[in-house]
Amino acid sequence: NVNDESFRVYGRVLKDYDTKAFLAALEKTPLTDEVVYVPSEPLLEESGFAQTLSESVYGGMPVQSGFCNGKNNKLNAVEYHRDSEINIAGTDLILILGKEQDIDDEHCYETSKMEAFLVPAGTMIEVYATTLHYAPCSVEGKGFRCGVVLPKGTNTELEKNPEGHSEDRLLAARNKWLIAHEEAGIEGAFLGLKGENLTV
Repeated sequence: NVNDESFRVYGRVLKDYDTKAFLAALEKTPLTDEVVYVPSEPLLEESGFAQTLSESVYGGMPVQSGFCNGKNNKLNAVEYHRDSEINIAGTDLILILGKEQDIDDEHCYETSKMEAFLVPAGTMIEVYATTLHYAPCSVEGKGFRCGVVLPKGTNTELEKNPEGHSEDRLLAARNKWLIAHEEAGIEGAFLGLKGENLTV
């Protein structure tokens, strides 16, 4: 559970924010059998909660409010950003997390080092920049809804694909470095996840 002490190396639970309007808007976002991620959703932006997080958690930086909804029971990949990500759980969901520090010099990562955490419905967490994560997993096969707040422009299409450094091959979108498992079949992704494609 993200309320356990063991979660502290990956992030923290944010308890003193009023998320009611945001969660009400999140409830109106589509929930399908496929995992769908939308970086910026007008329903969520209009709740005004992003502005609160922009001024507080992000210290005045511009942010975007989106969602990741669907059904999922596989890890498939890990990603990281250069900043923290805020997740607001509209339903119970499970996050499989690891540490960027454990990525080797070839940009590969062993999935046996990861841990799974339950995020109870209504909980808001900060996932640190050095925490490897990807799409949430379902609880008991049910669909999940997860609000996602990130610095503006994150996870949107790259304007330029850099090629000067070895890590550049992991860059899958703006401010998104991705390492995929070969079983996931993610087109064009760097295949650096080693070991089992973890299943919840």
